[in-house]
This record gives sequence, C-alpha cells and structure tokens, in this order.
Amino acid sequence: MKVTTITGDVQEIVTELLVLPLFEGETQLAGDIEAVDRALAGGVSDLLASGDFRGKAEEMALLYSRGMVPARRLLLLGLGKRDEYALDTLRRAAGVVARRARDLGATHYHIAADSLWAGLEPAAAAQALAEGTILGGYRFLAHKTDLSGEKPALESCTLLAPEGDEFSALSQGLADGVIIAEAVCQARDLINQPGNHCTPTLLARTAQTLAAETGLHCEVLDREQMTQLGMTALLAVAQGSAEPPQFIILEHNAGRDDLPTYVVVGKGLTFDSGGISIKPSDGMEAMKYDMAGAAATLGTLRAVAKLNLPLHVVGLVPATENLPSGQAYKPGDVIKSMSGLTIEVISTDAEGRVILADALTYANRFQPKGVVDLATLTGACVVALGHVACGLLGNNGELVTALKQAAEQSGERAWELPTYKEYAEQLKSDIADIKNVGGRPGGTITGGLFVGKFAQNYPWAHLDIAGMMDSDKTDGYWVKGGMGFGVRLLVQWLRNLS
Repeated sequence: MKVTTITGDVQEIVTELLVLPLFEGETQLAGDIEAVDRALAGGVSDLLASGDFRGKAEEMALLYSRGMVPARRLLLLGLGKRDEYALDTLRRAAGVVARRARDLGATHYHIAADSLWAGLEPAAAAQALAEGTILGGYRFLAHKTDLSGEKPALESCTLLAPEGDEFSALSQGLADGVIIAEAVCQARDLINQPGNHCTPTLLARTAQTLAAETGLHCEVLDREQMTQLGMTALLAVAQGSAEPPQFIILEHNAGRDDLPTYVVVGKGLTFDSGGISIKPSDGMEAMKYDMAGAAATLGTLRAVAKLNLPLHVVGLVPATENLPSGQAYKPGDVIKSMSGLTIEVISTDAEGRVILADALTYANRFQPKGVVDLATLTGACVVALGHVACGLLGNNGELVTALKQAAEQSGERAWELPTYKEYAEQLKSDIADIKNVGGRPGGTITGGLFVGKFAQNYPWAHLDIAGMMDSDKTDGYWVKGGMGFGVRLLVQWLRNLS
C-alpha cells in the first residue's frame, strides 16, 4: 500500500473518500474543514450541532457530498481532546480509518492534514500516520481460497498537505513510516503462518531472501556447524523434532569495523508443544506464535537495512521446534551450553531460554556495544502485565533506559522489572551450574536472569514479549492475530543511537 503526500485544495480533490480530522468539542471550524463545511452548506456544522458527532478519539461519521465537492464521500474522524493528543492517538486513528475505508470499498482515499500534527513534530506525525494506516489495514489471507467475501485491498492513502517548509518533513516521515510498518507486516506474516508452513527452514529461507533484497549479509548454520561450535543447548531442544534446526545470522553493514555494533537476538521456536513437559491441548495451536521474537528480529533487520542506519547491526535467530519423541531431551537432564555452563533441565517447556543461551554466547564474537534479546519467554509475564506491555530487564542501566525511551516514542510499551539478587538464588542447581526454571514466584524475572547468565560480557537487555505475541481482537492499528511487536521499539532504539 502506498502512503504519500501532495499539496492540494480539499474542495478540488477528486477521491473516493476524503477524511476530515477534528478534535473533540471544537465546534468552531477552520481551515480545510471550514471550507468543506461551506461547500456542503453547513453539513458538518449541522452534524456537530446535533451531537451526532463529537470528535471523540476514533469516532467516525460518514457524509455524502452529493456533488457539492468532487470527493464522493467524506469521513469525519475524531482525534479526541486536543490536550490529550499524542502520536499513538494519531497512529490508532489512522488504523481505524484504513479499515473503514476498505469496508466502504474504497481502494484509494485522501486525508486532510490540517489538524494532524497539532502539537506534534511533523515528520514524527507523518511517520505515525503511515504506520497506523498500513498496520490497521493489514490482513493475512495466505491460506484462504475463497476470497469472495473479502473487500478489495487498499492501494493508496494520500495526505493533503499545505505547501511550505513542512512538506519535505512530512514526505520523509511518511517514507520512514512505510518502511517500518512493512517490516512489522513481514513479522506478522511469519507469526501468522501455521507451524507446518513456518518451519525453521522457512525462517532461514526468509532471511536469505531478505538479504538478497536489501543487501544484508546472511549466514545460516546447520546442525553439523552448530555441533562444531558447541551449541549443545540449542541442539538439545531440537533433538525431539524431525525438523532440522537453523541458526540464522543477518548483518547490516557487515564488515564495517568503523561502526558500533549492536545485536538483536530473537527466540525462534516455530512450534512449542512443551516437549516432554507437554502443554495442555487447549490453546496449544497458539504455540505457532512462539517464534514472534525471531519474526521481530527479521523485521527489525529489514527496516534497519532499508533506512540504511549508520550502525553495524546483527540479528541472531536460533530456530527449532520443541516436540516430544523418543529422542527428546527430558526433565532432569543436564546439558552443556556453548558457554561451558551446565544447565539442569527442570522443565522442557522452558526451552526458549535454553536456545537463547547459545545465541547470546555466540553474540560475544561481535564485541557488541549492546545486545537486546526478545522472546515469548514466560506465561508469568502475561499474568503480570497482561497484553499491554512487555517485560524489560537487563544488566546495564543506560541500555534499559534507552529502551524505555524508545518504547515511549514508538508506542510499544515496556515495563522494567527488578533484578534483585534474591531472584537469582532460585536458579541455583544442586548438580549443575544453573537450573532452567526457578519456580513459580517471579517467573518472568527468573527467566530473564537465566538468559542474562549467558550475557555477562556486554551490555544486555531482555524483552519478554509473551503477552504481546498476538492479539485476540482488532483494535486501533492492532489486527487480530500476530502483532509483530518489538519491531517498532527496536528500530526506534537503533535510530536514536544513530
């Protein structure tokens, strides 16, 4: 979908649908909306006066122009109260408009820009508009054969902006927003794929295709290469599945030793049955989403490449399935990690942290200035934070603070959790260096601290995105299914660094 901007007069634009944003409670019309209201002989004013439209956030009202203006239909869009207006308000509003436009059968529509960056920096507002538009209009139809009930796809959204100094900023903001949103959509596509389609091999092939398209450098390690490196923790999880594991390495600006290096690591469990510690059957189908961290990592590298950030950015994805079989690893086993630390397996369903252990050890070779892993790690995080924010912890205050700032800017929320030494006590093992489970109390924290045990040589932070892997409803720019959470947050963090 194209999201662009042009200069033009709203009274002259020919379009299937013209969107007119208004703030709540502001009945004194001005600018584009006042001009349209005059052309409609007070049609907008009458609607406001009647109370049928008040401008509440995401409220919409449809008017037909009857030839009084060239636009066939007019859609009033509420932005809420002016003093509460923020980037995420605009992002959400753009999402609901995109779906409404599609429901109306409009493949092309225009938005009047008068109010859209009130109190906001124009480029940031334009980026939020593009993100909300593309993300809100997202659909996953890859496995539907009967599309007779589906509306035509949206093809373009055009922002009608005034001439002036802000036009170039708006254009750049829209272009950046399209790149970032398309990267999120790629992540969503991967997350939504069922486990029989999105295997570790498909993740690897996706990374290779992405590299060919964007100039990223890609390397994929197979089982034999992982064995030579001593990735026995990852291989232990993989041994219960007939699907071969893959270890994916993507690099932006590979070989540039003049640039600082940052590493993103994504958990790539393409299906997680729990292994021998098998999960209940009810809801197990959702465990296809357990590779949401891997999908976000690939999406982040795609956006970083297309934005051409002046950083050396590495994406690492340990990818496997976790299934029960006669060869599967078992509760009580002791396995050796690539770092040399031994792990007592208390639960085979705590496998994500086990495969991350080897990936974070591998990250040492890049001598990174910062490493962030993101993983659908613990159900405890869903209990603690619900489906509103991810959990955040780390070993470096500056890095954690930078991620909190990026979360605020991107609208992808993160909540910092404590890392008191008492939590680490729960991971002590009688027969190995560390246990992979520390019990129910503080499960998100102990899970994160287990991962951090393998990231002690560099600044590190952990994002537990278990509550943000998918949405059970469509709301704002979120669409039911895989969310692609983490891409916008990490891209914002890396843009801030650059």
